[in-house]
Amino acid sequence: MTEQAAADQRFMRLALALGRRNLGRTWPNPSVGAVVVRDGTIVGQGLTAPGGRPHGEPQALAMAGEAARGAILYVGLEPCSHHGRTPPCTDAIVAADITRVVSAIEDPDPRVAGRGHALLRGAGIAVETGLLREEAARDHRGHISRVTRGRPSLHLKLARTQDGFAAHAGNERLRITGPLADGAVHLWRAHADAILVGIGTVRADDPALTVRLPGLAERSPLRVVLDSDLRLNSAYRLVRGAREVPTLVITTRRAPAHGKRMLASFGVEVVCVDSGTDGRVDLLAALRALGERGVTRLCSEGGPSLADALAEADLVDVLTVFTGPTAIGPAGGLPAIGPHLDKALAGGHLRETESLMLGPDRTVTYERSA
Repeated sequence: MTEQAAADQRFMRLALALGRRNLGRTWPNPSVGAVVVRDGTIVGQGLTAPGGRPHGEPQALAMAGEAARGAILYVGLEPCSHHGRTPPCTDAIVAADITRVVSAIEDPDPRVAGRGHALLRGAGIAVETGLLREEAARDHRGHISRVTRGRPSLHLKLARTQDGFAAHAGNERLRITGPLADGAVHLWRAHADAILVGIGTVRADDPALTVRLPGLAERSPLRVVLDSDLRLNSAYRLVRGAREVPTLVITTRRAPAHGKRMLASFGVEVVCVDSGTDGRVDLLAALRALGERGVTRLCSEGGPSLADALAEADLVDVLTVFTGPTAIGPAGGLPAIGPHLDKALAGGHLRETESLMLGPDRTVTYERSA
């Protein structure tokens, strides 16, 4: 590897790391990091601000000022080329007299889709793409999914005992993982646009679904409940706290009007979608409804039934399985992995990409293979 190639990798890794800081805070826009380098020295850096504007490129260029002239810009996603609430980033790059742009991946958004790179080349700027492409694609998985498939990417989390169960017989709540694994889940929440559960999990556990890491409470994502018959009510914390943490319920078109009014009075948004053949919320329709609202990164923490239904509908993009150190024993319980999810794992549709230990808990992550 040449000295310049090594430097390119180093600065691109920084751009990607910057972009990860605001994952979950910029939707519907992607969180993109940018670094301006002149003569091997960083003179500016930025990332997409909460709410999606301004983008990382103009912030990095503003920090660099006059030092941006003749410099290199490293950016984790193709610079935008369309007018929105602010001018396109390509205009700012050209005006700053950048001479070279290193971009990790092309933006599949049809408003950009190669146009940003073409405009820069047309202005006489050298453009290189593809550096750390896989890492960037992973970081922007949610944005890519929303603009190409009309739905957010879905990261499914499951916890199981050593012998493969999620709960005691009768769905009695079971403590499976320790504090390190729990902390990892809360960090995922902080980097997600929304967190998804089914009404069964709400009724069984009455979860808050907030980020409880020190200093990150304000990063609690949108809370989404799938509730086909609109059984959610004011007895649950999700409803009582809806004015503090945004909460949305997705139900079927047959949902009773009085239930919608009651939830609305607590600040809960209710969205109706079509039913599937089983009479429950159509899962693809639910995710598309979230995509229409700008959600790009969805983390599912529902139980095994919802997890298996998501696998059956082919909606799982990432799966993380936590295996705790204890076992239920001969009495058995509720299996954590259902038949459809097991089939996806056995058939290679979800391939293992990472395995690590978080204290006594083993964590294995799988990603969609195609």
